[in-house]
Amino acid sequence: MSRIGKKPIDVPDKVEVKVEGQTVKAKGPKGELEITLIDDVSVALKDGTVVVEPRNETKRARSMYGMSRTLVQNIVTGVTEGFSKTLEITGVGYRAQMKGKSLQLQLGLSHEVLLPTPDGIDIRVTMPTEIIVSGIEKQKVGQIAAEIRAYRPPEPYKGKGIRYQGEYIFRKEGKKK
Repeated sequence: MSRIGKKPIDVPDKVEVKVEGQTVKAKGPKGELEITLIDDVSVALKDGTVVVEPRNETKRARSMYGMSRTLVQNIVTGVTEGFSKTLEITGVGYRAQMKGKSLQLQLGLSHEVLLPTPDGIDIRVTMPTEIIVSGIEKQKVGQIAAEIRAYRPPEPYKGKGIRYQGEYIFRKEGKKK
């Protein structure tokens, strides 16, 4: 049994949660999100908390209800606090800036990379070497941050590239004579 799935999800005062069948809707100060869970789990609203349980003892139901509980927790957290990822750019001449609603990256390529900002995502450049991606959907924030990082992942010799804040890059020793 899932240890995460057993925990009930506390609903903050400023968040309104509705459960209609397999659909869970959350409305809060940052916005509104909804998710439809699979049929192997049951979801209920009890005493200001959301409880997710497996409908039966099949392997699929037991393996999915911890994940389903986490997905519901993510939409509740998203509408209250939101999610953000910070990216750091390391390298001589590597920098970022906002050009209108697009992110412009100069990464030592023969051209500048222009990335349009998708709906529901806020991209800010606090310094030329720091990008903050934020939004209410955890999956979207992580996906956009991964796409930005993929333009120039950090390399192991000098550490140049785009990395997540706090990410450890395993460094290699260069060639010896």
